[in-house]
Amino acid sequence: MAKFIPLALSAVLLLAAAPLRPAESKIFPYDYKIEVLDNGLKVVSIPLPNPNIISYYTIVRSGSRNEVEPGKSGFAHFFEHIMFKGTKKVPSAAYVDFLTHLGAGTNGYTTDDFTCYFVVFAGRDNLAKVVETEADRFINIWYDEEMIKTEAPVIEGEYYASVSSPQRRIYELLYDTAFEKHSYKHTTLGYLADIKDMPNQFDYSQLYKKRFYAPDNTILLVAGDFDHAQLMDLVRKNYAVWGKSDYILQTPLEPPQTQAKRAHLDWASKTLARLAIGFHGPAYSEEQIDKASLDLLAEAAFSPSSAIYQKLVIQEQKCQSLGAGFGDNRDPNLLVFTAVLKDEADLAYVEEEIFKELERLKTELLPADKLAAIKSNLKYSLANILGTTDGVAGTLATYIQLTADPGTLNKLFGLYEKITPEDIREMVKKYFLKANSTVVTLTAGGAK
Repeated sequence: MAKFIPLALSAVLLLAAAPLRPAESKIFPYDYKIEVLDNGLKVVSIPLPNPNIISYYTIVRSGSRNEVEPGKSGFAHFFEHIMFKGTKKVPSAAYVDFLTHLGAGTNGYTTDDFTCYFVVFAGRDNLAKVVETEADRFINIWYDEEMIKTEAPVIEGEYYASVSSPQRRIYELLYDTAFEKHSYKHTTLGYLADIKDMPNQFDYSQLYKKRFYAPDNTILLVAGDFDHAQLMDLVRKNYAVWGKSDYILQTPLEPPQTQAKRAHLDWASKTLARLAIGFHGPAYSEEQIDKASLDLLAEAAFSPSSAIYQKLVIQEQKCQSLGAGFGDNRDPNLLVFTAVLKDEADLAYVEEEIFKELERLKTELLPADKLAAIKSNLKYSLANILGTTDGVAGTLATYIQLTADPGTLNKLFGLYEKITPEDIREMVKKYFLKANSTVVTLTAGGAK
């Protein structure tokens, strides 16, 4: 299933109802090891004191970011489907039987920057068979032209299901309008015309597989109850024969946006009006304060406790929902504000209020005590999530593909601690410029 809309760290963590814990010197408290095979495969190993459970994640740096050739979008998501079709050694039905026998959970998802596959299972005794089976699955991906012809209509159906959602459709239009060159312009599902043409692209699909489904583009993340030395012996035994790609992805450089953009979508059926405002923002960094400052801003200025939320949602009841989503990406992506309105007549008013709030934040400082409380909440919420084996692996998946090092969480939270209200104000001035904005609206019945 394609993961369509990335969430900022702050948005994800604050959804957890987290009991407070004593502060730790490092937000990621566990020992870990990173090893790299000769073929480039990175292995991140995190033995945990939690008994009997192992989370085995395979992270392939394959997302919409990789789809740089015109007419070839959607193949990252295509391979998410193909990876569950089995190999000649272990066909799909045998793979399902194997997982059922283990009582294991498995799934996958595709994002802008990576595709993640995971198996969560019990018992150290099962580790050897899981490593062997997963290695075969990735090294010996197999499908023929008939399979691509039968799978493409399934993906096309998923596309139609996705764009039947007004919220998904407004995001699709926002990114397509805001980006000119970079492959973030299209969603992980890809353009409909490209999906329709997939049955004719067998040769290209094989090229895509060779480029990206390779050890030097893949990270194994294993967390739980196992012995590191045993894990590495198994990994070397089963993955060493995987041939590396040596392909270097070059994503198109997005030119600076110098003029405000707008787009509108008429929704054929009855629905609430929607507004999305995007600004080109920074890529993830564990060293520069830009993105980390904006994470804190999103929670301070646009969460349910913020002044604008209280005004537009609670007091005036103009909006059914209002929020900010600033995802962490390898390349600069959008800082997005969204609102679902009760009356389309209020679209202009809500848009104006969001821009007014951003202008206010260019001159007024966030209260220091509020900023401190947000930092504390983020820290304790993450600590709570990291209390389970799959909480560790699932949380780290995004950050592992960015840096290949769990220590990036410690560096990120170190940045959070250093950020001041003045830093946040400077980032608002830097990124939230009218000329850097793209506004997309959606209404039912043809109104604009």
